Amino acid sequence: MKTVVITGSGRGLGFEMAKRFRAQGMNVVLNDIHAERLSEAKAELEKLPGAGKVCAFAGNAAAYADLQALAAHAVSQCGAVDIWINNAGVNQPMKAVWELTVEEIGVLLDVDLRGAILGCKAAMEVMLKQGHGAIYNLEGYGSNDAMMLGLNMYGTTKRAVTHFTQAMANECEERGTGVIVGRLSPGIMITDFTVKALGDKEAIDLPEKTKKVYNILGDYPDVVADFLVARVIANTKNNAHIQWLTGGKAMWRFMTAGFSKRDFFAGK
Repeated sequence: MKTVVITGSGRGLGFEMAKRFRAQGMNVVLNDIHAERLSEAKAELEKLPGAGKVCAFAGNAAAYADLQALAAHAVSQCGAVDIWINNAGVNQPMKAVWELTVEEIGVLLDVDLRGAILGCKAAMEVMLKQGHGAIYNLEGYGSNDAMMLGLNMYGTTKRAVTHFTQAMANECEERGTGVIVGRLSPGIMITDFTVKALGDKEAIDLPEKTKKVYNILGDYPDVVADFLVARVIANTKNNAHIQWLTGGKAMWRFMTAGFSKRDFFAGK
């Protein structure tokens, strides 16, 4: 029975992916920095049909010691780590970069970039001993060089994550590690992440033009999770890019926006 570890999986896309991996009969190891939220997620996941174990480890996905402990916990409880997904992330306040505090910049760099890098390192230490495994990093706004006021630092981290993931995939292939590394691109999801910055510390007042784009291109995380998990399970290729919101799909959404009225922000 295979085991998947997902950082930042107490809610949102991470939790929705966990539900679908469990439905496929896999052991699932949840992680979140908030112990209470993690406990609630574990209890909810255990109620769903599935033959595998449900484990949980509270820890900071930007702290290397916590990530190593998460990997060790997964091995001790489930015997191995077959899939590791660096999903944890925080959004930035809707500010220009010079308006952000040094502390805010540090949080974005730590969680969104450093956490992914250190998560890969922690996962690799386990997978090299096993001789197999798959690691996936989450892309986001900025991965394709897109730019927008209020997403400078977040976009910078995600552009760096894309380069890092591709480079690490090449390293794994050149060293013959038996480990594959890939990218998951979920597009625009409508979750608390969309309207809250720095891990719920600050509400984001989205401009109306941004809401309009999100209503056209956005999706709820359960829809995206269905797509991503099915392809992660089926994938055997190194340096894979599993992308939900492709250019063609985005173009079709804009072309048909007049016939498909959606308002994710109604009443909020």
